Amino acid sequence: MSYTVAIVGRPNVGKSTLFNRFLETRKAIVDDISGVTRDRQYGLADWNGKVFNLIDTGGFVPNSEDIFEKEIRKQVRIAIEEADSIIFMVDVATGITDLDEAMANLLRRGSKPVYVVVNKVDNGTRELEATEFYSLGFKNTFFVSSISGSGTGELLDAVTEPITREDVEEAMKESSLPKFAIIGQPNVGKSSLLNALIGQERTIVSDISGTTRDSIHTHYNLFNKEFMLIDTAGIRKKNKEKEDLEFYSIIRAIKAIDEADVCLLVLDASKGITAQDVSIFSLAERKGKGIVVLVNKWDLVEKETNTARDYEKALKQKLAPFTDVPILFISVVEKTRIFKAIELGLEVFENRHRKVPTSQLNEVMLKAIANYHAPVVRGNSIKIKYVTQLPTRVPSFAFFTNYPDDIKTPYRNYLENQLRTHFKFTGVPVWIFFRKK
Repeated sequence: MSYTVAIVGRPNVGKSTLFNRFLETRKAIVDDISGVTRDRQYGLADWNGKVFNLIDTGGFVPNSEDIFEKEIRKQVRIAIEEADSIIFMVDVATGITDLDEAMANLLRRGSKPVYVVVNKVDNGTRELEATEFYSLGFKNTFFVSSISGSGTGELLDAVTEPITREDVEEAMKESSLPKFAIIGQPNVGKSSLLNALIGQERTIVSDISGTTRDSIHTHYNLFNKEFMLIDTAGIRKKNKEKEDLEFYSIIRAIKAIDEADVCLLVLDASKGITAQDVSIFSLAERKGKGIVVLVNKWDLVEKETNTARDYEKALKQKLAPFTDVPILFISVVEKTRIFKAIELGLEVFENRHRKVPTSQLNEVMLKAIANYHAPVVRGNSIKIKYVTQLPTRVPSFAFFTNYPDDIKTPYRNYLENQLRTHFKFTGVPVWIFFRKK
């Protein structure tokens, strides 16, 4: 695993702002409401060619009974365990609080290097005030302003000093792994699926919908299978986004789809497929992503002889015309078929990267075209003489013809079905282009 740094501290000291500055993105949701970052957020940061994982955690509140704050405490502890070193953030404007003391006690017990970062130090007066944080007793203390960026260079120099060339190579390897995004509506069991797959509580799971606001990356390396899993915030219908945060989360989920190679679309078996699910599905399809449909909570469905078969048939009618997708009935709670979901995801990943040799492609497709010609248009007979696969991320094929603009959708669908029948593109959108020969 590459070198990992965690940012911890009580709510509202500016952890997410620093996280975004290090990553030079707007990855963490930044808002003045405390408790906005609920789960651990991951990113890959690069400082002078030294690449490291960065974890942003929720605000630490030691003895609160609030359900989310309890969960955040658990998450912070896990982040501290996962990290190689820790940035402990405090705020000069409020001085040392009881929460800071509690956090410092927790960190002193560990053996990881700790960098105390006093935030909001943006003038001489504050620089003097910031000296009180030396009393926390940590060797490395830095004064920064995470909004303007002053002082962050020295901090990054210190944090990245232990990183070796091997760490950097490890991090680069990770970025080339297959990426699976777990997508779907709120409360269908996406986070529970992630936790069941990796066997530890990586995301906060609760029955309150909208718990996962950010998309979360997990490196999976078990049973000789290695890939990245991205858990996303649930995508809901537009009219429900009262909070701005909800809106950010949807953008985040869409970005996670952008980043992924394969999307695992989780549905709730008891609700069937809704219009919202279909629109998430077609979003992934339009973006050219591999798709596996997982029907969760299958253990709660009353079954007869052909329940699964009929359910699948009804599902495919809703998903038409793109019906060549794997559909798997799972139960995350009972761990039924969840590892089969990973195998299907990896198969779809292979299919998405399949390259068909040109000679084989022409041999098969020209025969299919000879068996069923394109309809005559305005007295012109359409001839297709040659096919080639284009060097694109999504399987794409160019058919060279005398009248490229006259070929209608039904014939395009016929060609796509022939490609699927002969070359196994299950779960992957296939794009067809007609070019003038």
